[in-house]
Amino acid sequence: MESAFTGVFEKVGDWYIGHVEELPGANTQGKTLDEARENLREAIELILLSNRELAEKDLAGKHVIREEIKVSV
Repeated sequence: MESAFTGVFEKVGDWYIGHVEELPGANTQGKTLDEARENLREAIELILLSNRELAEKDLAGKHVIREEIKVSV
């Protein structure tokens, strides 16, 4: 599954600082804009994987219904 997020980058001194508007906690930095982009992509992947693992642990043994929900904004 592929999702799209909005990366926001700001040049601060010699660094680029980046965050994701839709995903609080997804923040990073890099010496170049490309490095900051790649670091942010990795941060998003790790946060989503961690959130899924935590949710699966919390729901273990419970009867739940999982379904895909699509939104357009």
